[in-house]
Amino acid sequence: MTRADLIALTPDVLAALSNRGLVKRATKEVDAGERPTLIEDADGAVRAAYPDGVTVTLPPGGGGLAAACCSCPAPGVCRHLLAVVLTYQRTHAATTPRHAAAPDRPAAPDRQAAPDHAAGSGHDAEPGRDAEPGRDAEPGRDVAAGRDDAGAGGESWRWSPGDVTDDELAAAIGAPALAAAQRRRRRGYTAVVHRPDAADPVPRVELPTGTVRFLVPRQIGYARGDAADDGGEAIALAVWACRTADREQPDRPEAQVRVGGSATVVDRPALDAAVTLAADVLLTGAAHLGSGVDARLAAVRRDLDAAGLRWPLLAVDDLAGQLEAYAARGARYRPETFADLLAELPARRRAVVNAGATPPERVLGTHEPAETPLRRVRLTGLGARVRCSGGEVGVDVVLAHPAAVSVLVLSRAYPVTDDGTPTGHELAGRRVTGATLGALAAGNVVSESAVRSAAHRLRFAAGRLARTTVTPGAGEWSGLPPGLLAHDPDALAAELAGRPPRLLRPRTAAEAVRVLALGEVHAIGYAAGEQRLDATVTGADGGTATVTATHHAAAPGALDALAAALDGTHGRPRYVSGTVRRGADGLVVEPLAVVADAVVVPDLAPGAGDGRLAGAVDVRPDPVAAALGTASALLAQAAHTGLRHLAAGFPERLRTTAAGLAGVGLERCGAALSGLAGTLGADPGEPAVRAWVDAWIRLSVTAESR
Repeated sequence: MTRADLIALTPDVLAALSNRGLVKRATKEVDAGERPTLIEDADGAVRAAYPDGVTVTLPPGGGGLAAACCSCPAPGVCRHLLAVVLTYQRTHAATTPRHAAAPDRPAAPDRQAAPDHAAGSGHDAEPGRDAEPGRDAEPGRDVAAGRDDAGAGGESWRWSPGDVTDDELAAAIGAPALAAAQRRRRRGYTAVVHRPDAADPVPRVELPTGTVRFLVPRQIGYARGDAADDGGEAIALAVWACRTADREQPDRPEAQVRVGGSATVVDRPALDAAVTLAADVLLTGAAHLGSGVDARLAAVRRDLDAAGLRWPLLAVDDLAGQLEAYAARGARYRPETFADLLAELPARRRAVVNAGATPPERVLGTHEPAETPLRRVRLTGLGARVRCSGGEVGVDVVLAHPAAVSVLVLSRAYPVTDDGTPTGHELAGRRVTGATLGALAAGNVVSESAVRSAAHRLRFAAGRLARTTVTPGAGEWSGLPPGLLAHDPDALAAELAGRPPRLLRPRTAAEAVRVLALGEVHAIGYAAGEQRLDATVTGADGGTATVTATHHAAAPGALDALAAALDGTHGRPRYVSGTVRRGADGLVVEPLAVVADAVVVPDLAPGAGDGRLAGAVDVRPDPVAAALGTASALLAQAAHTGLRHLAAGFPERLRTTAAGLAGVGLERCGAALSGLAGTLGADPGEPAVRAWVDAWIRLSVTAESR
């Protein structure tokens, strides 16, 4: 029998299961004729022998390459095993039809018989419930049947991991791991299911503990999670999440689901205490708070941590940081940031109490572990951002984690000394885990000691066995998954528009970082008054975006380096990475790196900022942005001063600003400010807090939706 699972292993899948260097080495050896002798047993087992005595066995079943045995001393998937797979593929290349990449397996059962199938094979109608007699236990499974039919016709990506039975799961991950997963399911969990398509044919599931990818269609043994030492439990949780998504949201390319457990009951005393604290701080104001708030902050942080409410906990951490910075007269304090944090806590509570579209666990970060050790990871440097505040200069190195379709941030901070503020170029030579920050920002990282925080902050664990290697990168970003790599700025802007409001999204670092494949650079201009460089670019598949960067003292050579990279000094620019957002005229990219013939990281580039920047920026007035900015600044001033300490004329200032908002068509924003003005008086209380939060949320969502 032909092992269709081995035929389906592409070089990218083999690299994900081992590493790209081993795949290249095995391919080179097979190309040179150094192939093992293969023997195929009747049951599907493949045995191989090398002239030097090394033997390899690939048993049948659902265990994937993890179940294979090699007599060499190398751990895990070795080059011998990879060479066996490559040899097997070439041996069967002439006899295997093109559609055999979808493993040979019985077609999906008739969906009309779903109740019996659910009762007998582990496809529960819902975890913890029995299927109702006479009723299809999995509505929407006819959509999955369509996927199977299409897969048989050659589109092997049209499948769902939800079709995997519990018996197949037990065979692939083992009974103990399945039992542990079932205990976790009984408690309940949330997941985000990303269905495959022609551009990204690998289904993946985001779990609180990590991301699981199903690398080979219909072969559960080749599923892979990015968290270390989960014993296969995550694979079962991901399969059940896909099963729930197929039942509840069969037509959505991305589905947020809750699996198992009981319905979420909003009884969150820790969250209520955090919201009450935010309200008291808002009433008093940063300018009038005494040291007595420190004990309350510590108690709230402790209770949020104990309750597992990760996102409110991180918001309170940031709030404490803002108050500390203000007390120390530090530059890290920003009234707008302070105000945003005071609004975020009640906004998250409202979304939970009002049962919005986003599951409560996603809003609150419930069950998100503080840190997750990762299995062997391969990261791609996407550049770096230099920041200067509070007497220190920080560097955020941004790295893509393609296997999890996510971005991680490695942060380092250095004090400002009497010798002056170190520049980004000077900091590029500082070393982390044996490599420089500059090498990390533009290179390729392979690590067995990476640890990811809930906020997607990265650190490398120390230890005798911990290994991290960094190799130079040439900007080979074409292999990044579609979730990180965009070719059409307009499509990316539409994707950003479909996200939940920022105040409710997971608090992950660099969540808005993407790579844009470039078509052409049409214009580069410099706005001298704002010290800002703007460039109009097109995507590889069309659409227009604006690349914009502003000068700052910690990276004096950044604008010159960015202009040179976009102008073709280092060859035709092919990619730009950066933080993306929607602007009035389309997508806006704040760059981290530009790839041409070399990888240019502007913030780490040399130079004193004395280059001559040609061109001019057509600065057009944006009355809507100006009105929103004025209103936000006024609300931030109210939070800074405290609602109880506002001047007598402040309500009138609010009404004047409200009229300005209405004048540019933002009547609801204006009404929110007018409503706040009506609640202010000699002793404002809870109504004023609620009105202030209403106004801030309204302004924030409006600005984000433009």
